[in-house]
Amino acid sequence: MENISPAEKYKFKRKIEELKDIKGQHTELISLYIPPKKQISDVMAQLRDEYSQSSNIKSKQTRKNVLSAIESIMSQLRYFKTPPPNGVVFFVGEGAKSGKQPKMMSQVIEPPMPISIYLYRCDSQFYLEPLEEMLEEKDSYGLLLIDRRECTIGFLFGKKIEMAAYLTSRVPGKHGRGGQSQRRFERLTEIAAHEWFVKAGKKASELFLEKDNLKGVLVGGPGPTKRMFLNQNYLDYRIADKILGIYDTGYTDEYGLKELVNNAANDLEELDIIKEKRIMNRFMEEVRSDSGLAVYGEEEVKRALEIGAVDMLILSDAIRKYKLKISCPSCGYSGETVSESDEDIKCPECKSPAVIEEKKDILEEYSDMAEQSSTKVEIISKDTEEGNILIKAFGGIAGILRYKID
Repeated sequence: MENISPAEKYKFKRKIEELKDIKGQHTELISLYIPPKKQISDVMAQLRDEYSQSSNIKSKQTRKNVLSAIESIMSQLRYFKTPPPNGVVFFVGEGAKSGKQPKMMSQVIEPPMPISIYLYRCDSQFYLEPLEEMLEEKDSYGLLLIDRRECTIGFLFGKKIEMAAYLTSRVPGKHGRGGQSQRRFERLTEIAAHEWFVKAGKKASELFLEKDNLKGVLVGGPGPTKRMFLNQNYLDYRIADKILGIYDTGYTDEYGLKELVNNAANDLEELDIIKEKRIMNRFMEEVRSDSGLAVYGEEEVKRALEIGAVDMLILSDAIRKYKLKISCPSCGYSGETVSESDEDIKCPECKSPAVIEEKKDILEEYSDMAEQSSTKVEIISKDTEEGNILIKAFGGIAGILRYKID
């Protein structure tokens, strides 16, 4: 999804999250994937056939819900002469989030990448696997930390660092006695070290060779051991050819994986995790210097966006809030509210159940405002150290201004 903006990628991810939460009481949720070159007439023909077969469902309620879902899809398909360039996916049926009352759901998604399958499925939950695969980071980088005591092997997937294996050695420490005893001890130590490096190299090579899209390998550790390990060819030659750099780290455990990625930042500038680090470092510099160009908090950032003063909008993907336009059938109230849920919304005037007229993800709301003033939008992952600071210290919404404002 390299050509998709961070905001568009976030919107797509949120839609999938919401659909994943929905469950049907029976097999009455329909997922329909239509690839770009599929004839709409062929799809309509299959839906008519599915409608005919569904008329034989024994359960009256399930039959009614499935038929209503198929009718809804057919009604919407009449507006399509051909599928969109990337295809289209329909998710329709009677379902509910956990503990809530079921209702008819309908979501039409034009994915950011072309759909390769044509699929009709009726189940108790929506079939989302093809869309979830689009969000997966295809490329990965191998991470290897090595010294005579321990070895940690991990991977960098986009913005996530994952540990894959941790090994410890039985190589003895330094021997204090002299003479023949010391020389014998040193020989035994070197044999033990060789066996340890063979073991570590074999494990790292196995894990790295399993990845089809391994773009490169970063190697780190304290002292000269890591270079000796590489020079003596303990890694499979196919992995040795992928080594991008060797870096000094103070740790060879899981913490060292983060240290390794940080130390390799100058060589990996195009990676998302490095870009996020640079963005947050720039923001934190403005905060520390008290330059007046850092802004954070929902109301403060919104006000700055409204006057076009924001150069870069920085948002956390951990925020889960909606801007809702609501009306009240009981007292006639009409207005807007911000809520962490779109369920059980009450009228602020009479406390009766309110009707949601329009729902918008709060990050989508801020992104749309940014677009109007040509403000760059950056979505920061909650899985990184910088993302954790953004959400905990600044509420997940921040920005760098073009100029100072009062």
